Amino acid sequence: MWDNHQLLRVISNIMLMMVAAAALYVVNQRFIKPVFFPLKQVNILSAEGVGANNGGLHYVTDEEIKRLVKNNITGNFFSVDLIAVRELFIALPWVRDAKVEREWPHGLTIMLEEHQPLAYWGSHALVNIFGEVFRVELDKKLPVFTGPMEASSQEVTRNYQTFSKILMPLDQSIAKINLSHRYAWRIHLENGTVLDLGREEIERRLKRYVSVYEYGLEQLTQQETLAYVDLRYPNGFAVRLPKVVQQMPDALGKEEKT
Repeated sequence: MWDNHQLLRVISNIMLMMVAAAALYVVNQRFIKPVFFPLKQVNILSAEGVGANNGGLHYVTDEEIKRLVKNNITGNFFSVDLIAVRELFIALPWVRDAKVEREWPHGLTIMLEEHQPLAYWGSHALVNIFGEVFRVELDKKLPVFTGPMEASSQEVTRNYQTFSKILMPLDQSIAKINLSHRYAWRIHLENGTVLDLGREEIERRLKRYVSVYEYGLEQLTQQETLAYVDLRYPNGFAVRLPKVVQQMPDALGKEEKT
């Protein structure tokens, strides 16, 4: 074979073509390609369908977005890594999810879904409307959820929504929900009343409280709110009044025990 000069020339030409192709690929990736179809525009949208610059985002700041775009997004329309860009934005504390798409011929569209805070999880985190725990700094009045573990947050969120609907006729809102290690439920209302629901038939017990409130309990609260209502009894509940109310005439004291 080595005496076949024609075959050797063919092999040599093929090898030269392969080397040239590899060199062109490297040059294209590093020098030529970025010149064409450069990224000129990055559009940030909220999951609500409103542009970020129009107030669609409530918690992610313009400074955070500009910093990520300027320092971390590289390449051109074809070479930019969409997965890497998505991960950059998901890493922002207030971002729950992100979707990144190319927008022909020079842009990217990034759709951001922010966490919507529903409550505090203890004293160190927040819970969004899906019951997911996330960690950011927030100075806002919200209910407080507590539970035996963070995995309880979704169950607490579901019951918070259920309890809130049940209490709606009384116009009583929830300040705190506690799920104990024994899976017993306790509600602290904004008016200061504590409702002890226990572990069983918690919705039925809360509905009984609502149904009886207007016809019996409300007259006990004309001067002072109830301190504590124990709803764990099968056919009734116990009421504890503030000390100032307990010192009132016996007629009201007897009503306390019903």
